[in-house]
Amino acid sequence: MKKILITGGAGFIGSHVVRLFVNKYANYQIVNLDKLTYAGNLANLKDVESKSNYTFIKGDIVDAAFINQLFAEHKFDAVIHLAAESHVDRSISNPLEFVMTNVIGTVNLLNAARNEWKDNYAAHRFYHVSTDEVYGTLGETGMFTETTAYDPHSPYSASKASSDHFVRAYHDTYGMDAVISNCSNNYGSHHFPEKLIPLSIHNIKNNKPIPIYGKGENVRDWLWVEDHARAIDVIFHNAKTGSTYNIGGHNEWTNIDLIHVLCKIMDKKLNRPEGESAKLITFVKDRAGHDLRYAIDSTKLQKELGWVPSLQFEEGLEKTVDWYLTNEEWLNNVTSGDYKKYYEQQYVKR
Repeated sequence: MKKILITGGAGFIGSHVVRLFVNKYANYQIVNLDKLTYAGNLANLKDVESKSNYTFIKGDIVDAAFINQLFAEHKFDAVIHLAAESHVDRSISNPLEFVMTNVIGTVNLLNAARNEWKDNYAAHRFYHVSTDEVYGTLGETGMFTETTAYDPHSPYSASKASSDHFVRAYHDTYGMDAVISNCSNNYGSHHFPEKLIPLSIHNIKNNKPIPIYGKGENVRDWLWVEDHARAIDVIFHNAKTGSTYNIGGHNEWTNIDLIHVLCKIMDKKLNRPEGESAKLITFVKDRAGHDLRYAIDSTKLQKELGWVPSLQFEEGLEKTVDWYLTNEEWLNNVTSGDYKKYYEQQYVKR
């Protein structure tokens, strides 16, 4: 039985990865390590929390002594590292928090893994999940590939770029089996409603303004989160050591066009007159250093490992809307802060 540490497994993407691995690999013991910050929600994993091959541990990757002890105790066979501070606006307000979690936290994990695995690096794998934002911004043409030079523009992307460099350095310097993936914007269920799509769904439902930066002309490549989890599964099991893969949906939208599509879906689902939700669109002052366009070329992943996105964007967006409208309790608990009580109710009092 393999024992795999998944960091940040209570977050948006992490919870989908945990669910996939717990359900698909009964012979793996999945250990979910999460600090349970504002974006970590154990209610995301209600459906797997009682399974025999799943364990949750609350802890902070910035605490080196704790991480060292965790590795010594559990003898992990592999790590899938997703824990990160990820919201650009928050990084602008508090850059140091992003340095601590995304850089120092990653190095703490690498050091613990190096110490425990040094006698046989080939039998272990460190998989680091990163972002396309490390590449900077694109003009109207071109796409990010695995060889695109790094050019981060926000404290968030700078911290993720640094962590990528450390992972590669530990592979090159110490011989650790390390792989990296860089993904485009994810969307889907269980997404904390500070990001564009869940925030807009929540605001439309409650007839609140939909804030759009600048003129809404920024372009993003959108990837359904369950497709991302499948890609992580494929890369984890099949990638060559030291390799990097870009994961994207080949699915570019300007923010304003995306929101208009979302408004039409919401009007239909809420039985509102077409165009009613679009009246909520409100343009706000643009974010500092806002990258114009991201676009991922995932040809390498498709050709070498056979992964392809499973959904067209409109279909995925409708599935996402349906989930949020069906799971009003989850959304209300998140927006009210009540979700933070779940850990105490389900774990501390057991």
